[in-house]
Amino acid sequence: MSSPTAGLPVSAIAPAHRFDIARLGEYLHSRIERFGDDLVVHQFQGGASNPTFLLVTRNGGGFNRYVMRKKPPGVLLPSAHQVDREYRAMKCLSATDVPVPNARLLCKDDSIIGTAFYVMDYVPGRILMDASLPNVAPKHRTTIYDEFNATLAKLHSVDYAAIGLGDFGREGDYIARQLNRFTKQYRAAETERIPEMEELLTALPEHVPGHRRVAIVHGDFKLGNMIIHPTEPRLVAVLDWELATIGDPLADLAFSAFAWHRTTGGKAPLQDVDTSGIPSEHEFVRAYCRRTARDGIEGWNFYLAFGLFRLASIMQGVYRRVLDGTVASNFASVNLAPDLARQALALLADRSLQTIG
Repeated sequence: MSSPTAGLPVSAIAPAHRFDIARLGEYLHSRIERFGDDLVVHQFQGGASNPTFLLVTRNGGGFNRYVMRKKPPGVLLPSAHQVDREYRAMKCLSATDVPVPNARLLCKDDSIIGTAFYVMDYVPGRILMDASLPNVAPKHRTTIYDEFNATLAKLHSVDYAAIGLGDFGREGDYIARQLNRFTKQYRAAETERIPEMEELLTALPEHVPGHRRVAIVHGDFKLGNMIIHPTEPRLVAVLDWELATIGDPLADLAFSAFAWHRTTGGKAPLQDVDTSGIPSEHEFVRAYCRRTARDGIEGWNFYLAFGLFRLASIMQGVYRRVLDGTVASNFASVNLAPDLARQALALLADRSLQTIG
């Protein structure tokens, strides 16, 4: 029998995230049919939001694998780390053609492991963190990006009221709500005055586009949150629904296009690398517009800047938790918010990006 953790980026549970494994095992054994015995827990590495764990149980001569997501320890920012929203989004979307893991159980009882958590089935496959897909054949790159694009269009075409998500987001202007929410989160996690963030907080409300559609938005739609089939160029599951709500779908589209824009170490993932088989940003957006019956997109520069603002706010929160010692991953103790804010301001000022599609 091969190891249930072979090839997976897992390790022992970080000290800050430890909990009573025996109590968890008893709880799940009585609530998940054929859960298995002799629970062993490993922690997935990477990410800095909701800690994620691989649960392995013995099942006859084999094993079962599940994934658990829980809230992190410590004082949390308002409306952040909502594992119940992740669970609900996946549970409701399971009735659609948007691929999601099978969500098994949500527990809001803090007495079990110290925080709320949910459990879903483990989905085997590849998570491709590098958007340039360096070890993928060009023809498979084309298929993966097309699946990525098509899945986003499918999500934005779902009748959210019909699947039970009619109250998943408050009524009113999504952009205004998000600007307010992430400004509050940024202020709550603020560790220093960042001039670029102050300028961005003033500029963004002045550039909000006009007519906007409403759909389910994922909130963090990127290749790194997709599971690709182990051997085929096929998307089999969308992960990390923590930021999902009802809102403007173009915020999702812009986030999915960060590979062409967000710079790390001086360049974006799709700059100055072999991109054979990968569509250009214009081709990617045009494919989305075709699938969602749009003629084009106005205010593209705003949506890109808005996405980076949200990310800057999130990373400010991560930096605060790094300083507090509650992030169990390899995040360096460097605040990424200033650089993200500078990038957002540059995109917002780029008139060549006002229209696309």
